[in-house]
Amino acid sequence: MVCEERSAYILAKRKLPVYGSDIKSSRITQRLQAMGAHIFWRQDASNFELFQTAPNDRSEVVQSPETAVPAAVAASRNGSSVATAQVLQVNGNGKAAKSLPHLPQVVCSTAIHPANAEYRAALDLGCPIFHRSDLLAALIGDYHSIAVAGTHGKTTTSSSIGFMLLAAGLDPTIVVGGEVNAWEGNARLGESPYLVAEADESDGSLVKFAAKIGVVTNIELDHPDHYDTLEQVVETFQIFANNCQTLVGCIDDEIVKNRLQPSISYSLQPDRGADYTVDEVEYRSDCTKARVWERGALLGDLELKLLGKHNLSNALAAVAVGRLLGLEFAAIASGMAAFEGANRRFEVRGCHNDILFVDDYAHHPSEIRVTLAAARLRIEENKQSSTSEREKQNPKQGRVVAIFQPHRYSRTLSFLSEFAASFGDADLVVVTDIYSAGEPNLGQINGHKVADLIAKTGQQVSYQPSLEAVGKFLNETLQPGDLALFLSAGNLNQIIPEVMAFYQKADVAG
Repeated sequence: MVCEERSAYILAKRKLPVYGSDIKSSRITQRLQAMGAHIFWRQDASNFELFQTAPNDRSEVVQSPETAVPAAVAASRNGSSVATAQVLQVNGNGKAAKSLPHLPQVVCSTAIHPANAEYRAALDLGCPIFHRSDLLAALIGDYHSIAVAGTHGKTTTSSSIGFMLLAAGLDPTIVVGGEVNAWEGNARLGESPYLVAEADESDGSLVKFAAKIGVVTNIELDHPDHYDTLEQVVETFQIFANNCQTLVGCIDDEIVKNRLQPSISYSLQPDRGADYTVDEVEYRSDCTKARVWERGALLGDLELKLLGKHNLSNALAAVAVGRLLGLEFAAIASGMAAFEGANRRFEVRGCHNDILFVDDYAHHPSEIRVTLAAARLRIEENKQSSTSEREKQNPKQGRVVAIFQPHRYSRTLSFLSEFAASFGDADLVVVTDIYSAGEPNLGQINGHKVADLIAKTGQQVSYQPSLEAVGKFLNETLQPGDLALFLSAGNLNQIIPEVMAFYQKADVAG
């Protein structure tokens, strides 16, 4: 739903009529409603009955929780411009209206099953139907666009580029996969010709995007539900690279270096001959520092609030894009220094009873490794900074407690051994059952098997079959000095407020 919601926001801000449906309210749907989007809180084909009324009558439709869910849109491509009309997100069940004098254009994502009753109703009515990527492709073609792709890091990289351009006064339109506090969501409409978009490869639709500047951070197999081999993933990225006028790529990734051969390169290793590189790097628990070089010339110092090697690499991509757009390095560095990251990317949710709670979207073995490395760095520096007499007499445990919810049966099964080897920087791993993301359970894999395999690597592991069980276990297990890191692209983070509230009582009692 992310892509539909963010594109819906852009069209709603353009004062175009937007309609949609979802099963529950959220900050994003509330934001869309505030801009005039018509939201149906029932997933039912009867939503089409709205279009039996005359266009002028539709402004009087009451948007209430009983009659409305996220709005999304459809669009048609007309050259390089976006042609839009009334739009309805198809995502539900029900009986279709038989006669609609004003057919809406309909957009749906890969997640919508072909047998979905509301989708079938749209087909039966003859509505123009588009994939969510068609709308994003049209938006990308309508701007001087920067499209950021890659298996990992694309949300942080695209968000940091958008923030950098915003801080530099370029007023970009931004369409990303994660929510960013700076623009209070996952999209913003700017007045300039620039658009920054996160370009997703998960369903192959990356091949539709033709940006002025393309960025590729890295390439791995991450979606075995769509791709059978890594070679298929590489071919998808190659088409994207060829569609972009200029390609910026990370040559620390051998596939990007050798198979895409970017025209502008960046690397954390000065000896690789990249256009942009760094030295004098400091990975600290509160920031990351480095000197940045451009084709052998020193640009200056860069300081980031984001932690770890992966985030320094993402920042170099932003530097390369900023320089390509003619920004002075001082403006780039200033913007990057203020960027706090996207939500659910090592997002600190709170600290209670001296326990730090961190929420992260990591769901692939590579992402888990780098995120845990950042957590370990933070814990180790906190141990070294314990200076009071009380702390010296009672040193903090300083444990990294990784709470992991595997995402999708297909991904978990395909990368089982890699997942098992990804938790080396954790002192305790808590595993719950797999978040299906709509996939059927074929009985081949479950959370208990994942936990058993992680335990075989020598890690201390506890399997908890439900979110309720996870919360209860954490309430009994966490200790002052711990960093509790919630790793999930599913709904694991729903329990964070409850666990924090439990330890907040200890704060008050102390």
